[in-house]
Formats: sequence, structure tokens, C-alpha cells
Amino acid sequence: MIEGLKHFELVEKVGGRFRLTALIQRRMLELMQGSRPLIDDTKGKTMIEIAVQEIIEDKITVDETPEKPFMPKHKI
Repeated sequence: MIEGLKHFELVEKVGGRFRLTALIQRRMLELMQGSRPLIDDTKGKTMIEIAVQEIIEDKITVDETPEKPFMPKHKI
């Protein structure tokens, strides 16, 4: 198991388990698509371990900007 996920502080840091999961998934997708890791020591680490370490080191955070709701152009 990834050591960083054992600590409840990480869950609190991002605002809950759902947000943590979403942040890890989003970052892993970026890494799979070719984004460079934001941490130096990546040798022997999986993408999920890299994403978790980036969260622990405050390299990535949850975007708090509210999204605009979808509004259809024409009323049906």
C-alpha cells in the first residue's frame, strides 16, 4: 500500500476521499498522456505513487473554481 494514503491528513488536505480520488485519477491521466512528473525522485515509482507524492508535497491541488452549469441554447 502507498504510505501516503495511510494518513487521514491527506484526505483532509484535499477535502475528502472523493476529491482525493478524483485528483489522483486526473493527475494519473495527465501523466499517461505525457506530462512530466513534478517531483524529482520518480525512479521505481508507479504513476499513482507519483501523483500521491505530488499531493503530499503540495505540487498539485484541487481546483476550487466553480464550473459554469450547462445551459442549453434553445428551450425545449
